[in-house]
Amino acid sequence: MAASTSVRRLFFLSALAVLIGLAGGGAAYVLFHLIALLTDVVLFHRWGWNRIPSFSDFHPGPILLLEAAAGGLAVSAMARWSPIIRGHGIPEAMEAVLTKQSRISPRAALAKPLSAAIAIGTGGPFGAEGPIIVTGGALGSLLGQVIDVSPAERKILLAAGAAAGMAATFGTPLAAVLLAIELLLFEFSTRAFVPLVVASALAAGVHTHIFGTGPLFAVPPHDFPGLGKLPFFVGLGLACGLLAAVVTRGLFLIEGLYRRLPIHEFWHPVLGALIFAAIGLAVPRALGVGYPAISDVLLGRLAAGALAALLLAKLGAWWFALASGTSGGTLAPILLIGGSFGSLFGILAGRIAPGLHVSPGAFALVAMAATFGAATRATFTSIVFLFELTRDYQVILPLMLASVIADLIAGGLLRETLMTEKLVSRGLRVHAEYEVDVLRTTTVGELMTPDPVTIPAAASVRQAMETFRARPHAAYPVVDDDMRCVGILSRDDLLLEPPDGSSASVGDLMSEDVVAVTPTEPAIAALELMLREGVDHVAVIDGGRLAGVCTRSDILRARQRQFDHEAVEPGWRLRPRPRRSGTTPADGPQDGEEETG
Repeated sequence: MAASTSVRRLFFLSALAVLIGLAGGGAAYVLFHLIALLTDVVLFHRWGWNRIPSFSDFHPGPILLLEAAAGGLAVSAMARWSPIIRGHGIPEAMEAVLTKQSRISPRAALAKPLSAAIAIGTGGPFGAEGPIIVTGGALGSLLGQVIDVSPAERKILLAAGAAAGMAATFGTPLAAVLLAIELLLFEFSTRAFVPLVVASALAAGVHTHIFGTGPLFAVPPHDFPGLGKLPFFVGLGLACGLLAAVVTRGLFLIEGLYRRLPIHEFWHPVLGALIFAAIGLAVPRALGVGYPAISDVLLGRLAAGALAALLLAKLGAWWFALASGTSGGTLAPILLIGGSFGSLFGILAGRIAPGLHVSPGAFALVAMAATFGAATRATFTSIVFLFELTRDYQVILPLMLASVIADLIAGGLLRETLMTEKLVSRGLRVHAEYEVDVLRTTTVGELMTPDPVTIPAAASVRQAMETFRARPHAAYPVVDDDMRCVGILSRDDLLLEPPDGSSASVGDLMSEDVVAVTPTEPAIAALELMLREGVDHVAVIDGGRLAGVCTRSDILRARQRQFDHEAVEPGWRLRPRPRRSGTTPADGPQDGEEETG
């Protein structure tokens, strides 16, 4: 019955995921056109909304400072109405999952995309994917608040909405599913995986309808065969790990500087807007959503000097803008920063080894994924993301190698990631490791105390009291002549004995409501039963007979087993054989003998 109920709930969640996938795709459509409209009207002073314009031919004047400041002021005003819009939003979605039973207010579904469109449309150096991910997650959460679902199921709907947002943005449904699993779900199960796939697949279909079948930005011709080229990608991975650490720590540092300013945080987005606008006056390509600039980097359209200027300008503009608490995404800026860095690395590698025959765009592609994965610790997502963009299996080897090396370097240098630093500052710890739950793989029979002390049902109260005096336990199972558990007698039950010393028996005082499990049930089932019934132990019944007792301490021993598996054991060592009498070290082993034992 439970299995069929589970299947019905899975079909139910999958049906809801259909609605969420379409809604997430629709949100992406609206947001992209809104960003395009505001960018054309505010910055280019023209009417248009079909595509986000490129800043390659943008020549801003001083009025850009006023336009950006107005956008920052509008975002600050909206943040008073819906504070969740501040920042890139994914930490707030993670906090909702961890502490608020995946409940996001209806305001976020409206305020987040609108505030992001205003910030980006007035020159903010952000991507649209972060706000769309949060918007999709808010839509999933809202649906889970309207319909009768459990908090765990609401979490799945929130994650499905977030995955739909990313799939609708980039057309990468597999990476969208992994992003939701690595950053939002904190679980990997069938009931979560199926709705995620359903929502992402439909949202990717919406992406195809909006942008066509190709990737969101141009992917250059690339060729990665040969082991001889891998050392260069090892070096790239090391460099990207360092870059991810610089990107992350720089953002944390500037956030700290904002907190020390003698002005109210309401004005921080305005100040951040003035700073990124000033940078944009010098390097216009650093402004806006950045997808056309990513294409230019990947296609090798920029010289080394222009790449360096774009890298530094985008990094500085993004740092000061995002740290100010305005609304915007992180993925596109890091892709542009990592891509520019990788292209410069490729140019340098080409000069060191002219016969390498790998374009700077190939290094840019790999650096994009390696930097983003290392900065967010979503390395698997970043690998699959770039693979879906290139659709070329040959990219896998250098991509995986560089990405895991970058992850190792950044993991050694950073205590927190871009996604978890805010949560840690609020007292929340995110455990991102996926491990086998020992309480689900260990049976009660392995943990229980067999042949426990029992009290016969026909025993007198005096005999029962002697048992309690001799032993420290608070309760004992009561059994009949066939060792069938007929009740539980606790110390509190003995307090109910009539004071006149009547001949009350154990059977008159015991509780007949026996909380029991079978030896084959998992330990988690026994723990759940203890918590639900408010008891410290359960009887273990096998074939109608008492087989043992399982206590909370017994269940904790299962966790101790897991700790023991993590302890380092001494390995096998080469040891000299004991010297036989009459031999010397020079004798050595005889024929057929081992030199070590």
